[in-house]
Amino acid sequence: MLKASELILNADGSIYHLALKPQDLAPTVITVGDPERVTGVSKYFDRIVVKKEKREFHTHTGYYKGKRITVISTGIGTDNIDIVFNELDALVNIDLEDRKISTPLKKLNIIRIGTSGSLRKEIETDSFLLSQYAIGFDNLAHFYRGASVVHPELSEALSAHLQRDTAHSQPYVVQADADLVAIFSGEDIRSGVTATNSGFYGPQGRQLRVPVKDPDFLDKLVDFQFNELQVTNLEMETSGIYFLSKMMGHSAISLNCILANRASGTFSSRGGERIDDLIRLTLEKIASSNYFPK
Repeated sequence: MLKASELILNADGSIYHLALKPQDLAPTVITVGDPERVTGVSKYFDRIVVKKEKREFHTHTGYYKGKRITVISTGIGTDNIDIVFNELDALVNIDLEDRKISTPLKKLNIIRIGTSGSLRKEIETDSFLLSQYAIGFDNLAHFYRGASVVHPELSEALSAHLQRDTAHSQPYVVQADADLVAIFSGEDIRSGVTATNSGFYGPQGRQLRVPVKDPDFLDKLVDFQFNELQVTNLEMETSGIYFLSKMMGHSAISLNCILANRASGTFSSRGGERIDDLIRLTLEKIASSNYFPK
């Protein structure tokens, strides 16, 4: 039995941070960073049956063309991903009343609709990118026994290339779910290798008034190549999503709308429109595939 200090519930029996109960959650989950983007997804639902909010975690569950879908905001960063994904998993795989792990375990299909910055001129703003691999420069994975789900060869090659000092944690690499990659791949979205870092400014090489430790970090990322893989973009959640999903037995994929191009120094002038396009593309993929349950 899980102790009250480990599996924390609200007075109404809902999971602590998300304020959700098991019946509130659909088998297909769309995650977005921005709480306001939840309504940007659910406005296309045929009907909404659950609306709950607590802190930055806003959740709508409803139906789109016969498919039951939950959209939830995570906030920014892998620290929030740790909260959201552990609590989503608890909702489907732990009996909240007797505090015991359920059997058999259930699998969620999780799709991130997020924004990102490209590292390469040829990956233009307003384009879409599917994260085939995620490189975690955050240290979330190092708190778990996750050796079975990471790719040490790519991580070791990248560490050797970057020559980072020992004050930094080692990057970890996790691959997207193959079934979801097959569903979402197409002419309208390219594949890439996404780097996830623990901040937006210094950790992503942005320097305003505070000097960064390694001003050549982005150039080193661009120069790195492993077999035919190259680092394509930067954001703040995908590595945690891929790592925890694999550890828990869920399927996950990260879809990125490219808002910034770091190589050319440009930023999208129609980001809201293109994010909406990615939302509608995602919903249609879910509706048209038998992979996603009703």
